Amino acid sequence: MGSIGRKPDWLKVPLAGGEGFAETREAIHAAGLHTVCEEARCPNIAECWNGGTATIMVLGEICTRGCRFCNVKTGNPHGVVDRDEPRRVADAIAKLALKYVVLTMVDRDDLADGGASIVAETIAAIKKLGQSAVSSGILVEALVGDWHGDLSAVATTLEGRPDVYAHNIETVARLQRKVRDARCGYKQSLETLVEAKRLDAHVTTKSSIMLGLGETDDEISATMRDLRAAGVEVLTLGQYLRPSPWHLEVERWVEPQEFTDWAAEGEAMGFAYVAAGPLVRSSYKAAEYFIQNVLDAKRKQNDGRVS
Repeated sequence: MGSIGRKPDWLKVPLAGGEGFAETREAIHAAGLHTVCEEARCPNIAECWNGGTATIMVLGEICTRGCRFCNVKTGNPHGVVDRDEPRRVADAIAKLALKYVVLTMVDRDDLADGGASIVAETIAAIKKLGQSAVSSGILVEALVGDWHGDLSAVATTLEGRPDVYAHNIETVARLQRKVRDARCGYKQSLETLVEAKRLDAHVTTKSSIMLGLGETDDEISATMRDLRAAGVEVLTLGQYLRPSPWHLEVERWVEPQEFTDWAAEGEAMGFAYVAAGPLVRSSYKAAEYFIQNVLDAKRKQNDGRVS
């Protein structure tokens, strides 16, 4: 493939910095935690960390999968699990006084349950501290893997009572083997999302698609329809950015107007919310703000306090 040219202006972001950025980084590093913000080199890290939000990554920093788009380290953790991690995560989040937390993970195929029990324990610990006056009503999004198709791990995760169950399909069906690790799968991903909704009709489900990897418009539409048929309510679409020369090349830069059009199409399909834009990622403040407002309204409704 020939060069597609320099990164367009709409993908340029300011260097990370600022008081909020430093405070968030200090709290996370002091607790010995990892974030997908840093590991995956997210372009929105300055915006999010200055706003006091971060996506915490649990179960260590070594992933057993080797997806060709992801910058997280790949290897074999040999079953090592930090049992104190749930407490440290909850403590760090309490110090940051967050209202919405995204808890993600590395894939841990070396563990019998894929790490689902640790994810559930961490969610429960966050929720427990969330009963305090500082973090009252904290919302937790669990952005998890596909558990290698083990649907019992979906049930284990939901025992932690996340408000949002998220899993990323990442790309269209045709490109799955090119983009994702061989242990991943299009159908496998959809099945986990279906199972989450089947087990808990009240949990909000969410997924994400990267564009610019060679997919066609028809394939994007088909993937969105499949996600909607699986009960997914919130969808994010963003531009794939190549983290290193080892990773897949960008096939094309998707114009901002195209993302606007995809958002409109998604909402017409029945998604409750679609966040689409060049710099949109699976953990994206606009989507989280929407979810927070929706869930807050539901809580008020349940408490009989709707104004």
